[in-house]
Order: sequence, then structure tokens, then C-alpha cells
Amino acid sequence: MKFDKKQIGIFIAVLSACIIISGTAAALTFHNTSKKAEPSPTTVTVSSSPEPTPTPAPTVNPIPDRSAFAVTPGNIPSNFTMSDEKIVYLTFDDGPSSKTQAVLDILDRYGIKATFFVTGLSPDYTPMIKTAYDKGHTIGLHTMSHNYATVYASQEAYFADLDAIGEVVSGQIGYVPCFIRFPGGSSNTISANYTKGIMTALSSQVNERGYQYYDWGGSVGDGAEKTTEQLIAQGTSFGQTNNLVLLMHDSESKQNTVDALPGIIGFYLSQGYTFRPIDRESYVPHQNVLN
Repeated sequence: MKFDKKQIGIFIAVLSACIIISGTAAALTFHNTSKKAEPSPTTVTVSSSPEPTPTPAPTVNPIPDRSAFAVTPGNIPSNFTMSDEKIVYLTFDDGPSSKTQAVLDILDRYGIKATFFVTGLSPDYTPMIKTAYDKGHTIGLHTMSHNYATVYASQEAYFADLDAIGEVVSGQIGYVPCFIRFPGGSSNTISANYTKGIMTALSSQVNERGYQYYDWGGSVGDGAEKTTEQLIAQGTSFGQTNNLVLLMHDSESKQNTVDALPGIIGFYLSQGYTFRPIDRESYVPHQNVLN
């Protein structure tokens, strides 16, 4: 069969139209199929509250074990040689009292540890012994009564009084410490009014029982009535002394001592001193026994 040119043109036009229609249909089919295959959008809920920041556990400085400070016959501190170190041993007699917390706050402010030779004069404040101990301060024994007539009436009377304050302290810190301080120091002469030669006897007998007594190398002078300025002046007058055991008082009437304490601490820090509590290795100051 033969086709003329006109018939061939019509055939080509029809064929082209069919191809276009077929391609369009295929494209539409692919589009619809792809659209159905798309996943449905996921709804994400964002909390308006931020996650809480974890709170770190507080850092607790462990309390050092000082049970080795317990009185032990045959084992007494005996370092009588002053070292070349510039050390101040702050020591507070006659507490605890209503002033003890203020003293502890000041020591905390400077990161300083001290030594408290305690009494039973203010039983309402007895728990402050444990408070001071738990902060790392050393506890020593002064007297139960701090009554010279009672304490120095006889050797037996002295040890009865010492045992009484030892029992109080043991109830607070778990043991009786070996560190003691005589009322008036070992060189006091007022004891002679009650018993001649009692300090000579006691100074050896306490050692036999495992105690060591600590006098002092300097005093702020607060045993008498003085202004804050006078206490600072006297308390800072020992700047040429190494291993300075400094006597202060922590009793009800000693507000001026509390007020003077920052000035005294600041002076010795400026002179390159460090502060330490008494322990078994500390320098032991003894004065001359005069009774």
C-alpha cells in the first residue's frame, strides 16, 4: 500500500499526540505515587521548661581523726625545742561562753585553727566544745571550777577538778585530751596561799598521768580590763618570736578580746606567720615553777 505525503503527515501528527498524552499520564501517575509515599509530618512537642541543672554534692572536708590526742600514761608531748618556723598558736582559756561563736566565726573567716582550754563555768555553752572540735580546733583542759581555792586546796582536789572537766570534754569529743593548762600557769604564786609547793608537785604528777601542761610565750593582756586598742598593741608585740603560744580568753566578759582578734591575726599574717592548733608535735612552753 502506498501513502501520499498528506497521509504520512497526518499519521506523524497523530503518533506525536499519542506520545505526548502517554508521557503526561505517566508523569501524573509517578507524581501521585510519590506523594502518597511521603511520610506524614511528625508533631514534636518542645517542653517550655528547661531541664534542671544537676546540683553538685556539697564538698565536705573530713574531720581529722585526733583520737591520738587522748591522755595516755607514758606518752606525753615533749617537744621543748622551738623551731625556726614562724608559727602562732592562738590559745583561748575559760570558755566556752557566749563569746565562743563569735571567736569561731572570726577564725573561720581567716581559715585559722586554734586551741581552746575549756572549763565548766558556763554549762549552757558546753555543746560549743564539740562545735569547736568539729571545726578542727584542738580542745584542752583548763579546770572545771576555775576556783583557785578549790583547785589548789590539795593535789587530790586538783585532780578531782581535772577529772571532772575531762569527763565533760569526753562527753563532747569522745576522749579526754592530754593537753592541759594550769589556772594562772605553772609559774603562778597565788597557789601558795592554799598549798605550799603544790605547783612543783603537780607539774610532775600531771606528766606521770599522761598529761602535758602548756604555759604561754605571750599574752594579749586580757586578764585585766583593757581597751580593744590596748589588747591589739600588746598582742602584736611578739613579732620576733618563733613558735608563739599566745594567751587569750574566751569568757563572758571578753568582748574586747573578740574585737581585737582580727587585728591581731592580721598583724601576724602580714609578718609571714602561719597559725596552727596545738598537737602532740607542737612546741611545749614551760615557765619557771615558783611554788
